[in-house]
Amino acid sequence: MSKLFMGFWGVFFAGFFLSSKLVYSYEVEEEFFFNKTEGPFFESVYETSAAAAAAGINPTPLMIGLTLIPGAAARGAVCLDGTLPGYHIHPGSGSGANSWLIQLEGGGWCNSVRNCVYRKTTRRGSSKFMEKQIPFTGILSNKAEENPDFFNWNRVKVRYCDGASFAGDSENKAAQLQFRGQRIWEAAMAELMSKGMRNAQQALLSGCSAGGLASILHCDEFRTLFPSSTKVKCLSDAGLFMDATDVSGGHALRNLFQGVVSVQGLQKTLPSTCTSKLDPTSCFFPQNLISNIKTPLFLLNAAYDSWQVQSSLAPPVADPKGLWHDCKLNNEQCSASQIQFLQGFRNDMLNAVKGFAASTQNGLFINSCFAHCQSERQDTWFADDSPLIDNKPVALAVGDWYFDRAGVKSIDCAYPCDKTCHNLVFK
Repeated sequence: MSKLFMGFWGVFFAGFFLSSKLVYSYEVEEEFFFNKTEGPFFESVYETSAAAAAAGINPTPLMIGLTLIPGAAARGAVCLDGTLPGYHIHPGSGSGANSWLIQLEGGGWCNSVRNCVYRKTTRRGSSKFMEKQIPFTGILSNKAEENPDFFNWNRVKVRYCDGASFAGDSENKAAQLQFRGQRIWEAAMAELMSKGMRNAQQALLSGCSAGGLASILHCDEFRTLFPSSTKVKCLSDAGLFMDATDVSGGHALRNLFQGVVSVQGLQKTLPSTCTSKLDPTSCFFPQNLISNIKTPLFLLNAAYDSWQVQSSLAPPVADPKGLWHDCKLNNEQCSASQIQFLQGFRNDMLNAVKGFAASTQNGLFINSCFAHCQSERQDTWFADDSPLIDNKPVALAVGDWYFDRAGVKSIDCAYPCDKTCHNLVFK
C-alpha cells in the first residue's frame, strides 16, 4: 500500500467569502485516498453557489446538463468503471458562433489499484455519479460582464473519470478497471468536431489542476484537429505541478505520480519527446513538458498553490507531527521559516518557466496567492475585486494574450506584497 494513503477524508464543504478569503470546512479522518485531496478546491466550483450568491457574485449561474458520448463505448473510451464519459456544452452565438472553448475537468489522480477501485464509486471514476447539471462560471460564464472575451463562444466542460489526466490507455481486468483517458479525450474531441467544432475559426483548450496538466499533455494534439487557418491556443490553470522536495526532504508528489504512471501504464502514452530523454514519471511533470509544446500556451498558476502546499509540500506522510497543520489551513498562520520554505518553492517554479517564458507566443500569470484553479471561479476570474497583477485581472490577461492584444508575462512580487489575492483558508 502506498504511504500516500493519508490526508483529508470524509470531506464536507461549507464555503463562504470573508475578507477576500474563501473559507472551507472539512472533517479529517485517519485514512484518506490521495486522489480525493483536490476535493475542497473542486467543490468550490460546484457546491458554493449559495455562498457566491450571498456575496453578490454570480447569483444565478448558468446550469448546463450532462451529455454522455453514445459512441464512446465502441471506441473503448470509458470511465474507470466502464460507463460512458460525458461533457456539458453551451452553444455559442453571434460573433462567437464559430469559436470553441474546451475546459478539461480536474480532480486529482488515482495511484494504486486500491484507490482507483474506490474512485470508480465517485463522479471522478463513473458517469453514474456525475452531477446531471453543473454551473458554468468564470471562463465558462455566458455573461459579458463576467467573462468579457469568451462569453458567447461554444463552451464545453469535458468530465474527468479516468484518474490520470486523460492520459492512460490500458486496463486491469482482475480489478475491473478501465484506464482509458486517452481514448476518452479522442472520443470527446470526435464528438465535438461532429457538433460543429470542425468549423472553428478560434479554439482554446483549457483545464484546471489535473485538467490543467491534461491541457498541456494534449495541447499539440488539439492543434492538429484544425486547419492552419484556425487560431488555436491552450491554457493551463493550476496545472504547473512541481517535482518539489517536500518538508521532510522527500518527494511526495513524485511518489504519487510514479504510482499513477505505473498503475495506468502511462509510459506508453506520455510524449516521446520527453520519454526519449527522461524517465516516465518525470514526463508527467509539466516542468519537463512545456519546453516541447509547439502550440501557444498560457500558464496561470498561484506561486503558493494551495493544493501543492497541502498535498505535495507538506502532506501528512511528510509532516507526521503536524507542524505544518495550521500553516496549510491558513497562510497567515505560517511561521517565518515556513514562509521561507514556500519562497523557495516559488523560486523553483519561476526557474522552471524561464525558458518557456522566453518564447513570445507563450503567456504567464503567476500571482503570489494561496489559491488553486482561478479560471473557473467567478471571484478570481473576473469580478470587481479579482486578483490583479499590474492592475490586470486574470480574465483580461488571458484575453489579451489569446487575441494578441498584448504580450503577457505577468509574475507577481513575492508574498505578502499582493493585497488583491483571494487566498483559500480551510477550517
